[in-house]
Amino acid sequence: MNENLKDKDVLLLKVKNHGELFAATQNKEGITEGIKPDSPDNPNLIKLDKGGNILENFFQNYMRQAKNPTQFEFFKVPAEKLMEAFGNLQKAFQNPDTPENKKFIELHRVNPDNPKQAQAQSSEKSYAIQPDLVDWQKFERYGVTRESLEKSGNLEKLLNYQKTDLMPVALKFDDETLPTVARFSLHKQDNDIFKPNIQLIHHKPDLDRPYYGVKFTEEGKNNLLTTGNLGYVVNAEFTKGEKTPVFVSFDQQTNTLATFHKEWVKVPDTYKGAKLDEEQKQKLGNGEKVEINGMISTKGKPFDGEVQFNADKKYFELIFNNNQKQSQNQKQDTGQNETKEVRIPKNILGVNLTEKQQGDLKAGEKIYVSGMKDKEGQDFNAYIKVNVEKNKLDFFKYNPDKAKKQSSEVIPDNAHKTQVAKNNNGNTTEATKNVNEPMKSGQTQPTEKQAEKQEQKKSRGMKM
Repeated sequence: MNENLKDKDVLLLKVKNHGELFAATQNKEGITEGIKPDSPDNPNLIKLDKGGNILENFFQNYMRQAKNPTQFEFFKVPAEKLMEAFGNLQKAFQNPDTPENKKFIELHRVNPDNPKQAQAQSSEKSYAIQPDLVDWQKFERYGVTRESLEKSGNLEKLLNYQKTDLMPVALKFDDETLPTVARFSLHKQDNDIFKPNIQLIHHKPDLDRPYYGVKFTEEGKNNLLTTGNLGYVVNAEFTKGEKTPVFVSFDQQTNTLATFHKEWVKVPDTYKGAKLDEEQKQKLGNGEKVEINGMISTKGKPFDGEVQFNADKKYFELIFNNNQKQSQNQKQDTGQNETKEVRIPKNILGVNLTEKQQGDLKAGEKIYVSGMKDKEGQDFNAYIKVNVEKNKLDFFKYNPDKAKKQSSEVIPDNAHKTQVAKNNNGNTTEATKNVNEPMKSGQTQPTEKQAEKQEQKKSRGMKM
């Protein structure tokens, strides 16, 4: 990342009453236009010095030259986190009327009539929930601190009304402490202070038991297990006697269910560049899965796919059905290599995958995983990528996107090659053939003690 971007913001714009967000640019005539951002280093993007006068000067020229100065809404985000912030803001516009999204949008909004209004805000991180409104002491009861949340990358998710990834916690019962993993979200109390909600991992989802008074149909249960979404709206009874229409989706990290109020969902007019008709919008608004043709991938190529609202992730997403098999010849280029038929696990050889790692695997991308356990319980590292043709995950010694030849066998990186070869497969080198103990992480030669045992074996085997 360019170091010069640390003190800059990027100006974004959106046509009023339309959901698509763009990065602001100006042509040679000074006319304001919008493009889809590809990199914060793009010289055509309007970048603003935090604390400078560029923003004020821009709007003076804009108000003077624009034919219709009220047609655009303007926003700004940190340049060094442009793509992440752009994506989060675009998702917020898919459901702008929810309280958390509305607050998040307003935090980034710039008023052309008063551009200095957002000036002080740009120098600090902006969250939908202010950190000083969170009861951090209650987090500490679970062995979690604000610092540990920030270090793990979960603080930003939490303060923007999202769930954290799975993270280690310590549950205390009298004099006993139980270490486990869980996800957290925030819940607003009557005093406007947010307390933590902890979501522990369940062995398996119990879909036969009524959920907030709702009994799922067999079709609904199947939908939750395949697409992750119920597929229709139900009336949940969170408070006795009060029915609330909600979407229901599956939290794959904890094997639990999540809900999202139907009234908070706003169906966009377009999705990934494809215009939606009224029937499609109505079905999406009822939680159904909808086929959309003519979407545009991040690489600019058209593709078709199914879209549905995910109550756990709180946005419309492309659906990957784990039970659906399809031919390689029928695949469309979505800008991601679709891996619909391969089940993406939450845990690989003792390592819990983050939501991002699972998403990267599902999208056909490689991931690098450290600290996996071989059959002898020793640590090793490897690259992992989906093998669509063989319907499985492949492990690689080298980066599979750069290697000339990809192996379909489990080949960890150099530091762990000897270890896994011996512990998993019984293969030895000349140096390790008489070593009976499991090889340790990164070990390629016998230890001094192991070498001594080897010499003793050789001595016992010699004949006079």
